Amino acid sequence: MPYEIKKNNMNKLIVSLSPHTHGSDSVEKNMYGVIIALIPALLVSLFYFGIGSAIVLSSSVLACVFFEWFITKFILKRETATIADGSAILTGLLLGFNLPSNLPVWIVVLGALFAIGLGKMTFGGLGQNPFNPALVGRCVLLVSFPAQMTSWPVAGQLSSYLDATTGATPLSIMKTAIKTGDANVLGELPDTLHLLLGTNPTSGLGTIGEVCAIALLLGFVYMLWKKIITWHIPVSIIVTVFVFTGLLHLGNPIYANPVAEILTGGLMLGAIFMATDYVTSPMTAKGQLIYGVFIGVLTVIIRNWGSYPEGMSFAILVMNAFTPIINTYTKPKRFGEILVNK
Repeated sequence: MPYEIKKNNMNKLIVSLSPHTHGSDSVEKNMYGVIIALIPALLVSLFYFGIGSAIVLSSSVLACVFFEWFITKFILKRETATIADGSAILTGLLLGFNLPSNLPVWIVVLGALFAIGLGKMTFGGLGQNPFNPALVGRCVLLVSFPAQMTSWPVAGQLSSYLDATTGATPLSIMKTAIKTGDANVLGELPDTLHLLLGTNPTSGLGTIGEVCAIALLLGFVYMLWKKIITWHIPVSIIVTVFVFTGLLHLGNPIYANPVAEILTGGLMLGAIFMATDYVTSPMTAKGQLIYGVFIGVLTVIIRNWGSYPEGMSFAILVMNAFTPIINTYTKPKRFGEILVNK
């Protein structure tokens, strides 16, 4: 606490604990900044999926806000509500972005309960959760409801919801090529322009938020401009995946080319918006680079040799668990410290 030192009964020197400088950042500012960065992807999802996207996203956000309010007030019995800081809204949006647009509302609500109740509030709330809450909700649903969570509507069915026609995603096509050993299967993949824009005319698009790489990159640029995140984690993930998959593709054509690997699935969404979560990612630039490289490696391993076509969510959660260790071994030297060799 601050205290006063009086000198010659004339001047008062106010002494307080560090830090002595104050910035304009706040939890609310950063949370709503990320929400703003998600707007391009949100608009694209409404354009491609229509009512299905609106139902899933609104259900996810409302359920996340409700569960955080309910748990805070009636289980943790705290007087101060935390729903105004924007974190529950952001968790709801990110969870919804990781779901198919034809997912029944009751499953979406269960996902919100897992995200907020299990992934966040169990550990004490914002700032204390070791794992990304939205990804906790998504992975629990994926394991619990694999059929519903891997049903991907084809674009253009704006008025369809539960009855939407579904199709295989580019990741499924890549997985089929590896399993069959037939590189010709990869000819069914959309070209680079279609992948950038999210216009996939012959197959399913994937989850609500992953369809348009350009929309996600616009959000990335906005967050860099506002200094909400730094480049270290997204760039290290993308470069690692590009190099790793490029080597695989050169070694055997049954593996997709690196550009397709980067632009498909949840890689861009995860690298930009999920892996960069303040609470669950390393604090130092060096630590973030290490963290990003390992996420990229794990993603490629799970995609190509795991049971699921996508590995981004699992890779991020695994590295969330290693964040405290990375922080320990990459912390900078304390100011003024002198190392003495004994």
